[in-house]
Amino acid sequence: MTEKYLLPEVLERIYHNQLALEAALMELTLWVEQRGSDEVGGNIRGALEAIGDNAGHIKQGLARLKSLNSG
Repeated sequence: MTEKYLLPEVLERIYHNQLALEAALMELTLWVEQRGSDEVGGNIRGALEAIGDNAGHIKQGLARLKSLNSG
């Protein structure tokens, strides 16, 4: 199996996708809020907060997984 398909590499790509989706949602949030939909913007921001909180845990887990695989 090539290295780009190993579990840590696949999980890291999923993590990068999560960050990209978070950025895209933030852009949409700003657009929605500029058009007066503060309630919708607030709901999206709540979801973005969960994504942000989870991103830190995912990053730490990836670092640990990589260190286990290299050791």
